[in-house]
Amino acid sequence: MNVSCLQENLAKGLGIVGRAVAARSTLPITANVLISSDDGRLKLAATNLEIALSCWIGAQVEEEGAITVPARLLIDFVNSLPNEKIEMTVAPRSRQLKLACARNQATMSGVDADDFPPIPTVEDGASLELDPEELHSAITQVTIAAATDDSRPVLVGVNCVIEGDQVTLAATDGFRLSVRHLSLSKKAPEALQVIIPARALVELNRLLPDETDPVQLMLNSTRTQVLFRLKNVELVAQLIQGTFPDYSQIIPDEHTSKAVIDVGEFLRETRTASIFARDGSGIVRLQFTPGEGTEPGKMTIAARAEEVGDNVGEIDAQIEGEADKIAFNSKYLQDYLQVLEGGRVALEMSGPSRQGVLRPLGDEDFTHVLMPMVVQW
Repeated sequence: MNVSCLQENLAKGLGIVGRAVAARSTLPITANVLISSDDGRLKLAATNLEIALSCWIGAQVEEEGAITVPARLLIDFVNSLPNEKIEMTVAPRSRQLKLACARNQATMSGVDADDFPPIPTVEDGASLELDPEELHSAITQVTIAAATDDSRPVLVGVNCVIEGDQVTLAATDGFRLSVRHLSLSKKAPEALQVIIPARALVELNRLLPDETDPVQLMLNSTRTQVLFRLKNVELVAQLIQGTFPDYSQIIPDEHTSKAVIDVGEFLRETRTASIFARDGSGIVRLQFTPGEGTEPGKMTIAARAEEVGDNVGEIDAQIEGEADKIAFNSKYLQDYLQVLEGGRVALEMSGPSRQGVLRPLGDEDFTHVLMPMVVQW
């Protein structure tokens, strides 16, 4: 193999695929990155056997070839080089990668590319295109509610339902639920339901801000793998097998009171209250009082911790219905408010013991449900 490319491009590509390198694995080669020539470009690939990332960068290919080398060693070395041309060579029947850049040279011992786990190809199933900006927003809003422990495997995933011209993404960890609807430019050929690992979507989300072309989503015919194809990157993930909970029963059909609050003020007061809440089981208490006459309604947000102290803040709120109160986990509330893009948010309630429903004002496509905390008022 004999290829050359710019240090900046190689560093960027390695930064992308490096996210899929296995941190701990019984298969040592998954700690390596695969370097190969591919139709006049340089292909980089890495996998932890659950997620595989492939990236193509512009390169001058003098001689075709492939090798795998330790990812951490290669990434650290390339990042330390000046932004000049890097030449990479592998002698015939050799397992050593030689790199030269400006006045730096290095040799890395590698493993034959044939021993690298094959990157799955997903070509024979359903396919659709998604707007990268909408997808980025949807993933950001939904993955906050996915579980982080594997005690119930389906909950570490995001339920994806494709039907007609709409995609619905949903995630829940048992304490909160996020549901987001996305519109398709073309109707899907068939109705589908799969569970995509939340971690795979988080990795995909890092790449979306730079994309302008539609993102292609493809499923294999056995519904075991999903492929996201971007302009120069492909991500393949193993789908989670199982039955996702019927979350429609968690979203209340009606409420007794509704508060409309400015997102920025709500987030600021929640952060202030969380300083005291962290020593008080992470609980913040919200109380809503309707306005009288020309006076606006108000929301009081408070937190207290025994032996430490307490805090009370107040902001204006537009209250419909009766006075109400509810308590939430401060971290969960902050997670939600941080993914909103300003504006105002509506909180629908039916007393302190029932779940609260949060929706950005004017956006019916995003629904978030928070289970209440049981407190002594």
